[in-house]
Amino acid sequence: MKPNSGTLVINIMNGGKAEAYEGVYQCTARNERGAAISNNIVIRPSRSPLWTKEKLEPNHVREGDSLVLHCRPPVGLPPPIIFWMDNAFQRLPQSERVSQGLNGDLYFSNVQPEDSREDYICYARFNHTQTIQQKQPISVKVFSMDSLNDTIAANLSDTDIYGAKPVTERQPVLLTPTGSTSTKVELRGNVLLLECIAAGLPTPVIRWIKEGGELPANRTFFENFKKTLKIIDVSEADSGNYKCIARNTLGSAHHVISVTVKAAPYWITAPRNLVLSPGEDGTLICRANGNPKPSISWLANGVPIAIAPEDPSRKVDGDTIIFSHVQERSSAVYQCNASNEYGYLLSNAFVNVLAEPPRILTPANKLYQVIADSPALLDCAYFGSPKPEIEWFKGVKGSILRGNEYVFHDNGTLEIPVAQKNSAGTYTCVARNELGKIQNEVQLEIKDPTMIIKQPEYKVIQRYGQVSFECIIKHDSTLLPTVTWLKDNDELPDDDRFLVGKDNLTIMNVTDKDDGTYTCIVNTTLDSVSASAVLTVVAAPPTPAIIYARPNPPFDLELTGQLERSIDLSWIPGDENNSPITNFVIEYEDALHEPGVWHYQTEVPGTQTTVQLKLSPYVNYSFRVIAVNKIGRSQPSEPSEQYLTKSASPDENPANVQGIGSEPDNLVITWEPLKGFQSNGPGLQYKVSWRQKDVDDEWTSVIVANVSKYIVSGTPTFVPYEIKVQALNDLGYAPEPSEVIGHSGEDLPMVAPGNVQVHVINSTLAKVHWDPVPLKTVRGHLQGYKVYYWKVQSLSRRSRRHVEKKILTFRGNKTFGMLPGLEPYSSYKLNVRVVNGKGEGPASPDKVFKTPEGVPSSPSFLKITNPTLDSLTLEWGSPTHPNGVLTSYTLKFQPINNTHELGPLVEIRIPANESSLILKNLNYSTRYKFYFNAQTSVGSGSQITEEAVTIMDEGKMAGILRPAVGAGKAMASRQVDIATQGWFIGLMCAVALLILILLIVCFIRRNKGGKYPVKEKEDAHADPEIQPMKEDDGTFGEYSDAEDHKPLKKGSRTPSDRTVKKEDSDDSLVDYGEGVNGQFNEDGSFIGQYSGKKEKEPAEGNESSEAPSPVNAMNSFV
Repeated sequence: MKPNSGTLVINIMNGGKAEAYEGVYQCTARNERGAAISNNIVIRPSRSPLWTKEKLEPNHVREGDSLVLHCRPPVGLPPPIIFWMDNAFQRLPQSERVSQGLNGDLYFSNVQPEDSREDYICYARFNHTQTIQQKQPISVKVFSMDSLNDTIAANLSDTDIYGAKPVTERQPVLLTPTGSTSTKVELRGNVLLLECIAAGLPTPVIRWIKEGGELPANRTFFENFKKTLKIIDVSEADSGNYKCIARNTLGSAHHVISVTVKAAPYWITAPRNLVLSPGEDGTLICRANGNPKPSISWLANGVPIAIAPEDPSRKVDGDTIIFSHVQERSSAVYQCNASNEYGYLLSNAFVNVLAEPPRILTPANKLYQVIADSPALLDCAYFGSPKPEIEWFKGVKGSILRGNEYVFHDNGTLEIPVAQKNSAGTYTCVARNELGKIQNEVQLEIKDPTMIIKQPEYKVIQRYGQVSFECIIKHDSTLLPTVTWLKDNDELPDDDRFLVGKDNLTIMNVTDKDDGTYTCIVNTTLDSVSASAVLTVVAAPPTPAIIYARPNPPFDLELTGQLERSIDLSWIPGDENNSPITNFVIEYEDALHEPGVWHYQTEVPGTQTTVQLKLSPYVNYSFRVIAVNKIGRSQPSEPSEQYLTKSASPDENPANVQGIGSEPDNLVITWEPLKGFQSNGPGLQYKVSWRQKDVDDEWTSVIVANVSKYIVSGTPTFVPYEIKVQALNDLGYAPEPSEVIGHSGEDLPMVAPGNVQVHVINSTLAKVHWDPVPLKTVRGHLQGYKVYYWKVQSLSRRSRRHVEKKILTFRGNKTFGMLPGLEPYSSYKLNVRVVNGKGEGPASPDKVFKTPEGVPSSPSFLKITNPTLDSLTLEWGSPTHPNGVLTSYTLKFQPINNTHELGPLVEIRIPANESSLILKNLNYSTRYKFYFNAQTSVGSGSQITEEAVTIMDEGKMAGILRPAVGAGKAMASRQVDIATQGWFIGLMCAVALLILILLIVCFIRRNKGGKYPVKEKEDAHADPEIQPMKEDDGTFGEYSDAEDHKPLKKGSRTPSDRTVKKEDSDDSLVDYGEGVNGQFNEDGSFIGQYSGKKEKEPAEGNESSEAPSPVNAMNSFV
């Protein structure tokens, strides 16, 4: 056993037999507090026995018959992987007609002449020992009908009747399983494999169904040309009868497999550690399920609880241990064992009886600095028994912090999601339990964000000029910023021409190489900002007297000093054309491998006319030279003479070697093949080698040519392999290649994340937690987790709607995530799935959670009808989004006088089940403004506003019509109905008669082509803003005074039913505050009676007009 560790090391490298250590091991860890034990660990040595000797007779089969080649591999530990190959180590092709069964046998639904061969070889691969055993080759001879007929004809006389029957088609017959029914038992969580292979001609097609149900979606896969049904992560719900149906054109056959899913024990509730104070009560719960139902047994400190020392505070009740009035001596480690015939579960739980006053582990007066509008996390790490309660206060005498603007974490941390300037100050964390109280203060400082107030701008500069980029910043005075400049996301060139100032970057004597993107990065200890600009360098205007051009090509190329790996090249430069040659570029052509293609070799300064070139073996070289000046490149020179180098072994190996599986049981090794000149000689090949990583095994190698990929079959799913690819040719091998690590193919994850928990933070935000799945069950590269969540129903309406699932992906091995944008007071479901490179694993069980209530939206409408002298009727609709249970409505209203002054505000609380209200005892001919909203238990929602006017007093109307006579009498008889007075009826009839006569006269004059006075007035005063009458609705306009000539505002009308919708309404007094002279209702009544500025409303509302009233219309016209 390793020192200071519980690890037991068994080393048989220096001698000894593995069989000597075979057995069951268990670890016990013990101290004065108790003893914990581990699960049983079984050690068994791997075995890879040899194939038994047997004499195999050749198989003579008639064309069209079925055939089974038996493998019967030796029994190993673990069982071997079976595959069929030929003498050339090539996998035998398989199809719907020819396929390998789960037992390793090779099945032919019907044989064809091309199936004749003598090298059907079954291989058994033992992965743990990395050995492959080979069965003796099996010979198959297929006799076709034509060959039988020829043989019979040669042995019979002309008078004999001969001839074999032609190939006859046959309906399907199942080769495996046999009979009409069979049974299968599988354990929960395992992979269920069911197989049906049929004989027949034509080749049958296999189809699978589940009797009385559907095949499970997302967990069902078909393999081996649909002959194998694969269901992953099976559960008890997958038990039942599965039928395979083999069908061809002549008929069908079927087989029913009765599947029973048993289950080893699995946890429902595993016991958890308990920390109790003396005198407290507690329970340990151990609940498991399985098929059959597991039995529960308890141990204390590794001893069965029945014979363990007695503890009066402890009582065992089946799967629960109940602790009452515990004492410090009650501390112990308890083990729960849940077992059935298929396995067991063992879990340790430490019951620690501890009496400790609270302690705060966070340093006192710790300073936290946060940028404004960013989250702030204030720590309060604590310890104590009983578990302390944590409270936060702000300031010396501040009240306890509560509300949605704070998030309180279980570990004591206070989170301020959006820290503002007023969030700064001293925060006090208080931890208290029965044994005491302790507090700790921390400081929070809010810093201004760093900003670039003047960013660098795009610049175009002529060559050899000077350019400057500005980067002026604004930052918190207590933070020290550092400014860094980058060019093309890299450091600035080490050049004295680049001058970095406090607020700028200046580039002197600009050249073409300075072209690019320049980025200013400002960093502080708390944040970072950046801004970029592009610099474009253009050529300066040439001097007219001098013509600059590209140089002429070099000439007279000469090769000297020929060696195996080098040669000297010299040339004569062409004319510079007024621009000095800066460098020469040498290119080469390989006439042996890539004739006509020129490659870059090297370049030398413009003052050099000879160079020694490095050469590669087995290349037929020719060279050319290109001169370069500031204007550009010359035409290439004429090619030099050719020079063929000698062959040699390769100098390098293929690059970019990778090992990635395309299927769960293979490993695809790829590489970049060497180019022709890299081969160094004829006969280029590749030696591909691989072995499983972390397993003591020899390399497996194969030599291939003219390919850049090799597939290794029969591998375990997603295991690491060491891979290397070495080049070789007819002259030898390249140097030993470096090893790379690859992985065999991925498969879908096997299990779903467990222990999914949802913490609802507020009415629109929740946090989901889950336990990570074991990496072994991911069976691939872990890419992350996906959370599927959807709204089931609104708790306020109980009405279901179309379920729209939302998906959030969390990369990496995260175990939590936030769910934003939830609807208040609703029921949601979610599940979590793990994702690898192959796809998604099974979903966790759906988790249901509910969001709390929120404030409601505004009422859907507010209508005011039936105006009288002293009453108005209000009707409303409930909010479109209640976001909870409505508790009441609040109605506020106040009168408005002619100078826009608001009267006293009256508030009325209305039960939530009401939808209308009659307001009485109002003042006559008075405008009122109403504010209406709904409430839940959380608070009040947004309000909707409306205005209305009570109708005018009848006596006052009489006074307006007859100002000189009978005014006092009209005032005294307010309750007389004016519509029943004879004088009023007569007056109205006279007015109607006059209007009728006027219309007849106008109609006659219009038909005669004449103009009536109003028309003449319109022609004389063609002012678009002065329109005495609107022809569409007959309402009267009003001329504006000298101070205001604005036209009537568009959109001031409201529907006749007085319905006001929230989304297209505003406060009607806005129009008055802007000085508009008048607006009209649909019935022509004028409401623009107010001028002057409007007072601020208590809350924003909806635009409205007063109720239609013929009395108001007449009053406005007078």
